[in-house]
Amino acid sequence: MTPGSPPVVGLDLGGTKIDAALVAADGTVLARHRSPTPATEGPEAVLDALAEAARAVRGPEAAALGVAAAGVIDPVTGTVTSATDTIAGWAGTPLAAGLAARTGLPVACDNDVRAAATTELALPGGSFLYAAVGTGVGGAVAVAGRLLHGVAGAAGHLGHLPSPEATGLPCTCGATGHLEAVAAGPAIAAHYARLTGTSPGPLQRVAAYAGHGDPHALAALTRGARAVGRALGGLANALGPERVVVAGGVLRTGALYRDALCEAFAAELITPLRELRPTAPHVGHDAAVLGAAGLTRTLPLHAPRTRTTGAPR
Repeated sequence: MTPGSPPVVGLDLGGTKIDAALVAADGTVLARHRSPTPATEGPEAVLDALAEAARAVRGPEAAALGVAAAGVIDPVTGTVTSATDTIAGWAGTPLAAGLAARTGLPVACDNDVRAAATTELALPGGSFLYAAVGTGVGGAVAVAGRLLHGVAGAAGHLGHLPSPEATGLPCTCGATGHLEAVAAGPAIAAHYARLTGTSPGPLQRVAAYAGHGDPHALAALTRGARAVGRALGGLANALGPERVVVAGGVLRTGALYRDALCEAFAAELITPLRELRPTAPHVGHDAAVLGAAGLTRTLPLHAPRTRTTGAPR
C-alpha cells in the first residue's frame, strides 16, 4: 500500500477459524479478531461470519477488504471454483460479491496459501515454490516476482499431485493417491491409526509417540514427510526455483519430520539444484492476514453490486 493510504481489512478463512486484522499502509496490524468458522452451516453462514469478523476490526477508515480463503479461488471472477468438503457447500460461492454486499467495501480474494506466499515476494529470489502442510496441503508458485494463478485460480494446489506413498488412499478432493492423503496432519494421524488398529488421534500425539521411539508413529510421520520432500524435489527439477519455502502446522512436529522431508527432497534434485534446501517462511502466523490485506493492491477489486472492477493480473 502507498504510504499514507488508508488501512485495509485482511481476512484469513480456514476450516476451523477466521482471523481478521486491520492493516495499516506500512503493514502494521492495528486491530485483530478471531472467530470460529461455521464450516458445517453452509456458505451463507460463512459469508455472514466473514462480514462480522471484518466489522469487528474495520473502524470507519478501512478502504477495502482482502480475503484469503480455503479452496480454489479465482480472483478475477471472485468465486470459489472448487473446494473440498471441509467447508460445506463452499464450491461455487460468489465470495467477493457476497462479502462486498455484506460489508459495503470493495473486495479482493485469493486462495489462503497463495495469499500467505505473497509475503515472500519481499525477499530476494522472486522465483520460488511455497508449500503449506497442515490440515490440508496447499501451495503456490512464483516466477520472476509474480505468483501464478492459472486457469480459474488452480495454480499451486500441490496437495493434489499424485504421490506414490498415497497409492490407494482417498483424498479430500474425491480422487485417490494424492499427496494430501498421506502428508496432511489428519492423514498422518490416520495412517498411525491404521498401523496400530486404533482410532485416529491428534497429530501432536503421534508426534510425541514418534519422539519417544514408537516405530508406528515414526513410520507414519516420516512417510508423510518423505512424500512432501519427494514431491517438492520433483517440482524443483521441473521449475528451477531460487527458493523452496515450507510452512504449516505439521512442520511444528519437530526435527524428525523436517529431517525426513529435507532428506527426501535432496535425493530428488538434479545436479544444478544440489545446493537447494527447503527454508522456513520469513513471516510467521500473520502471513495469511497480511497477504490478504495486500491482495487489495495487486488483484481485481469487486465493488458492492458490481461484478468486477480493475484489470486482471
